[in-house]
Amino acid sequence: MSAHCQLTGRKPGFGNSISHSHRRTRRRFDPNIQSKRYWLASEGRHVRLTLSAKGIKTVDTIGVEAAVARIRARGEKV
Repeated sequence: MSAHCQLTGRKPGFGNSISHSHRRTRRRFDPNIQSKRYWLASEGRHVRLTLSAKGIKTVDTIGVEAAVARIRARGEKV
């Protein structure tokens, strides 16, 4: 599962780990990605979305139908 949110488009960020001696090594900051299953009433089926924690809150606010419409507008298949 790739670490990106289908709704918000959040992807990993990159930076440095800094040790106590202040040596820097590259690291990756992954978003909090969850796989959620929602009932899509208009199509009479369940859809499984890969969402960040903020994406889940957004779906709770705007609804599943509007969220799926946004995802499809970005060109992703649901």
